Amino acid sequence: MAIKSINEALCRTCDLWLAGGCPVADSCSVDVIRLDAEGMPRLVYPQDCHNCFLCVRDCPLGAPEVTAMIPSLVLPY
Repeated sequence: MAIKSINEALCRTCDLWLAGGCPVADSCSVDVIRLDAEGMPRLVYPQDCHNCFLCVRDCPLGAPEVTAMIPSLVLPY
């Protein structure tokens, strides 16, 4: 899983969210993030995250926390 969380406290102070729109949910091409009934972005399918960082790029306050996932290679001796 590459996306860990979305900081709700930051969302509630965002001018875009207060105006009724959140670019984070629209930027996710694999439907990991959806808006709930209040319009807050929520993680719905975090295991499907492709680690594209579009949500981070599109959020003006950096509310999504995404980690760079690098597969580890284990070689047998």
